[in-house]
Amino acid sequence: MTGRRIGPYEVQALLGAGGMGEVYRARDTKLRREVAIKILPDAFSLDPDRIARFQREAELLASLNHPNIAAIYGFEESDGARAIVMELVEGETLADRLVRLKADTTGSVSAAPVASGFSRTGLRITEALAIARQIADALDAAHEKGIVHRDLKPANIKITPDGVVKVLDFGLAKAMTGDAASSDLTRLPTVTMGATREGMILGTAAYMSPEQARGQAIDRRTDIWAFGCVLYEMLTGHAAFPGHTISDTIAAILDREPDWQALPESLPQSMRRLLHRCLDKDAKKRLRDIGDARSDVDDALAGPAQADLVPQRPTGVTRRTAISALAGATIGVAATAAVGIRRWSVSTPRRVTRIPIALPEGTIAEASLNRRVSISSDGTRIAYAAGIQGQPNKLYLRSLDALDSKVLGQGNGPFFSPDSKSLGFFSPAVGQTIAGSYHLRKLGLAGGAPVNLSPTESHTGAAWADDDTIYFVANSPGAVLRISAAGGQIQEAAKIDFAQGERMHRFPCVVPGTHAVLFTVSTVDAETFDDARIVGIDTKTGQRKILVEGGTNPRYSPSGHLVYARAGNLLAVRFDPRRLTIAGQPFTVLDGVLMSLNTGAANFDISASGDLIYIPGIADKAERTLVWVDRNGKAAPFPLPARSYLHPRISPDGHQLAVEIEGANHDFYTYDFARAVLTKMTTDGESHWPVWSPDGAHLAYRSGHMAAFRMWQMPADRSRSAEQLAGTGVSQNAESWSPDGHSIAYTAATPVGTQIMVASLDDHKSRSFADIKAPAGSPKFSPDGRWLAYCSNESGKAQVYVQAFPGPGAKIQVSNDGGTDPVWIRAGGELCFRNGDQMMAVSVSTAPTFAAGRSQMLWAGHYSHGMSASCGPAGATSSNYDVTADGRRFLMIKDEAPDAASSRQLVVVLGWADELTRASGAV
Repeated sequence: MTGRRIGPYEVQALLGAGGMGEVYRARDTKLRREVAIKILPDAFSLDPDRIARFQREAELLASLNHPNIAAIYGFEESDGARAIVMELVEGETLADRLVRLKADTTGSVSAAPVASGFSRTGLRITEALAIARQIADALDAAHEKGIVHRDLKPANIKITPDGVVKVLDFGLAKAMTGDAASSDLTRLPTVTMGATREGMILGTAAYMSPEQARGQAIDRRTDIWAFGCVLYEMLTGHAAFPGHTISDTIAAILDREPDWQALPESLPQSMRRLLHRCLDKDAKKRLRDIGDARSDVDDALAGPAQADLVPQRPTGVTRRTAISALAGATIGVAATAAVGIRRWSVSTPRRVTRIPIALPEGTIAEASLNRRVSISSDGTRIAYAAGIQGQPNKLYLRSLDALDSKVLGQGNGPFFSPDSKSLGFFSPAVGQTIAGSYHLRKLGLAGGAPVNLSPTESHTGAAWADDDTIYFVANSPGAVLRISAAGGQIQEAAKIDFAQGERMHRFPCVVPGTHAVLFTVSTVDAETFDDARIVGIDTKTGQRKILVEGGTNPRYSPSGHLVYARAGNLLAVRFDPRRLTIAGQPFTVLDGVLMSLNTGAANFDISASGDLIYIPGIADKAERTLVWVDRNGKAAPFPLPARSYLHPRISPDGHQLAVEIEGANHDFYTYDFARAVLTKMTTDGESHWPVWSPDGAHLAYRSGHMAAFRMWQMPADRSRSAEQLAGTGVSQNAESWSPDGHSIAYTAATPVGTQIMVASLDDHKSRSFADIKAPAGSPKFSPDGRWLAYCSNESGKAQVYVQAFPGPGAKIQVSNDGGTDPVWIRAGGELCFRNGDQMMAVSVSTAPTFAAGRSQMLWAGHYSHGMSASCGPAGATSSNYDVTADGRRFLMIKDEAPDAASSRQLVVVLGWADELTRASGAV
């Protein structure tokens, strides 16, 4: 190729060759700069599908703009040759530097030994960490754009004469193959030991992750493994997984550990932990974010290790862990005692015992608004909430030496006192079994009646401190409050920092023996609670720190760890509760915990004695799609991506949709069908249930604290600010606008349950609709405004009724075998409702009087009923679907996640903190 021209590039000299092609120095005659050109192999160039895939991938790779990444300038074709034009990086590769160093040290560049005990011929620690820091920065930038390198190795890392690291060939392995798993073992001959050769598309054996070697799907954790291999090699001068043959190397990757003794004695302990995290063979336990590795390297470079003079302590105790009292595999008891934090578990490790416990017959535990399990401080009792779907939960208490659980009554969110002699919990106030206010209560376990401590609007967690103070959250959104366990005045323990984008606090946790309180904070930009923060506050000094970005439901383990939930897993990180400081990187300690990403509630607890209780299950992501369904039940997709949709409402003219999206923030949106534009209508993070006015000019909705909502209305064009509507009841939820525009039917939480009210927009007064002796909801005006359809369970079963408006008049039951969520067809002549998964319809006439035929099933299909972790059950709430004006299409919501966000058992793990201590020794 030397001397040839490819487009505007004059090829000058060969720089190197590998499995992805030959690389030449070339001259850009247009921009008058030196570039590198990679000529693609013939087999690649002759395959149109691979060329098309590569061009698409190259466009993405070209978007990378980072000082530590060699840039891609373009893609050229000339006389059948196809080439990538790249930044020309002067200098030597990291592989060249390591070979040169080995030659300088040993006088030979012979192959590395395969046995342990070889001498160190690596870079100085500070030099290795400085290079590693830049590599991590490059990977982090690529991972943020969804690009995985797949073939990171010293030969793909260049170091300029100025010491700048440039990572080469980002994502080209994927561009060449187009596969999700480009390391298929059936093509092992194309895997190389070191430098690449023609046909190599799979990666280099010594740096392949276990999942890559097995031919499994890979992600960014494969790059993190390779990063660990490269860092290890820089520090020791030898491969982490050496072998004379490819088979030897892959066997080492799958079955053996690196020689950890070969690492420099003066290497900071944090870097040893980082290497263990990067080279964990289980991808689920491996470091998940290369940005965390970069932070660890920064800390090491900023510390005393810069001079390579810090000796390794014989016991493995670093200065940092001694000061912070972070319990490790060998120093847990001593370190904890050093800072005066009480150690609760026994000094010798206990045998870990797992005890599965089935929930009472017929009950389940669902991912919901609150944590449903708790374990006493001494690990001898558990409390949990379970119930029949759609009914209030019952609270159960069980001693672990007993065979049965004791029912305590209705309740949720249990938590034990520090002495394990009392139980705190939340339960509905008298008469408020479906919606309304609650009470924070305590119960002496030796006997006696529950004692009310404080009324609450709702509840999102509580914890009992050593000084007999209870920290709790009384509403949503709300701040962490405190009250004496003896009762008395409520005080605010932590303010919501609105200036910093905070929206609400949830799930407080106290650290026994300290003044530290941990809690979850949802922020303005959090879509789910996987994006939430964990914050710690010293209640004595008022000092407050963000501890974790991206997690929920903090608990403290006596092993010296902060344990929290994310994406259905439990993660742990070393934690000093007195200084409110985190050390090291989080690591996964348990997969499969029942939790809700929309509410942040994760079902686990840790006792002061080091025992764990959890409910196995999945993370309920509430992934839902909007779906059009015709009258025969045939479904067609709606052009919006999956999100947590609720309560869709088609505008009267049929041109727009209003829909709520729930999560860490609740807001509603409008969607213009013609323009395909989704517009966010509210930004307060607490707005629900949009309702169109009959002329489509306004939207009514509910907003405010959960269980204390108020009705609002706003112009649909957002030309003015929203204004509050008059209403009565503890909580008000707009449901239907009368056709003349003068009235709004709404549900209100009252002392006797959810009732139907009608608000006049003329005189701003409300009155009760009909004499309904049971909870009722989902009221809808008929198209002529003369009738109101609603749902009530006054007969003991939810049924649909129609009654004259404004009344009085006869109450006519429309459904036969049960029904919820009535919706009138706007064109008239029909009323629809749901009976489980069946969509029902009944022919009706509304003049001169109301008459109805026999209800018929139109279709059956499993679509969401609005059973949401944070918005309550169907029936007495708003209907979770809508119908076009002509009645030909139904807009439904389909749950894309599996129906597994519930469980019928819980698990107790005795001695879990000791297991966590042992696990932390490896990281």
